[in-house]
Amino acid sequence: MIEARHLRVLRAVATTGSFSAAARELGCTQPAVSQQMKALEGSVGTPLLIRSGREMRLTQAGEALVRHAAGILAGLTAAEEEVAAIAGLRAGRVRLVSFPSGSSTLVPTALAALRGAHPGTRVSLEEAEPPRSVEMLREGDCDVALAFRYEGAAGAEEWDDLVVRPLLTDRLVGLVSERHRLAHAESVAIGELAEEPWIAGCPRCRGQLVEVCEAAGFTPRIDFATDDYPAVAGLVGAGLGVAVLPQLAIESVRPRRVRTVALEPAVRREIVALTLPDLAQVPAVVATLDQLARAAAR
Repeated sequence: MIEARHLRVLRAVATTGSFSAAARELGCTQPAVSQQMKALEGSVGTPLLIRSGREMRLTQAGEALVRHAAGILAGLTAAEEEVAAIAGLRAGRVRLVSFPSGSSTLVPTALAALRGAHPGTRVSLEEAEPPRSVEMLREGDCDVALAFRYEGAAGAEEWDDLVVRPLLTDRLVGLVSERHRLAHAESVAIGELAEEPWIAGCPRCRGQLVEVCEAAGFTPRIDFATDDYPAVAGLVGAGLGVAVLPQLAIESVRPRRVRTVALEPAVRREIVALTLPDLAQVPAVVATLDQLARAAAR
């Protein structure tokens, strides 16, 4: 019989590449990890790891078991949470992952409302951009992922295996210095900025910027690139270039000496909350999704 605790150990070993690193991640000793791995190999009747000097790799059987582990552990977590909530033992625990501009705008409102309605529910927050946040969800490392994807973007992620809760459509806006020639324009065709120096945002937004500009017939000259939205706004405000950022990011920054202008053609991204089908039945997860939707509607 395969035990869930053994699967957690196997996944930690596969992720970290060693017993000692897995022990640190799990908060136990290296001998305990070794014993549990031996017990798991005894249960399945075949080796799961090949040890060669300091290197360690999975056997074919080990790879197969790791592939199934995330779904199995997510299902067990869903069962534990739902049973606990039904029994009245606790309201639940939710591990939330969000991209930075979502963390500073949607998440605080949603979590404050969730705490008010369900004070026993514990929520942890970690930041990650998609597609990493979506990978974390599929790997069982979070329960809800706040994510986004651009409309019509090449290679857009497939979320068919996930429960998708649409939250809002976020439009990209142009940022120019208040002294810029287009500072008072109501809207700007992105081609009008072809000769400008650019300040690019996060890697995902940077890639989208290049795609949009190339569709308009030019390649942007990116002088500065930073993942920090206030830094983007500061560089624009100092007259060092122009930028394109999502409206949600602008709301989280409150830029100074900067003007926002509508871009034509419009570029939008879809903001969603994602979870696994099994977890979508857990009361604490459902409550979190509901509060995120309410926060987005305000």
